[in-house]
Amino acid sequence: MKKFLLQFFTWWNGQTLGTRFHTWRKGTRVGEDEFGNVYYEGGKDSEGRTRRWVIYQGISDASLVPPGWHGWLHHRVDVAPVNENYTPREWQKQHLPNLTGSPAAYRPKGSAVTNEDRPRVTGDYDAWTPGG
Repeated sequence: MKKFLLQFFTWWNGQTLGTRFHTWRKGTRVGEDEFGNVYYEGGKDSEGRTRRWVIYQGISDASLVPPGWHGWLHHRVDVAPVNENYTPREWQKQHLPNLTGSPAAYRPKGSAVTNEDRPRVTGDYDAWTPGG
C-alpha cells in the first residue's frame, strides 16, 4: 500500500502511475544497471525514434545513470550497454552522488553558510562598487 501511495502522490520516488501504465502498455525491458535502475524502450517519440526511459530504484536522481546508459537513453548510441562488452577505463571514477543541498555539499571559503572569512582579493581584480 505504501508503494502505491508513493507512486500516486510523488514524482521523485521510482515511477508515477502514468509511467507504470505506459511501461506496462508499450515498454520492453532492455536492461538494468549496477544501481538497480531499469531501462525500457517502446513506442515512438515526436521525431519518430523509439522512446527510451529509465525507472529509478528509489529516489529519482539523474546523476545515477551511468555514462553508457546515458548515451543509449539520448540516442547517442544504438546498442544498449547490456549488449556490448564494456569495461571502464582506469581513469574513470566511481559514481559520487550529487551532494548539493546536503550537509556534505561543497562550501568554499567565504560562503554564507561557513564561519570562515572570505579570502582577500589579490592581483589585477577590482571589485565594482556603486557610484565608484
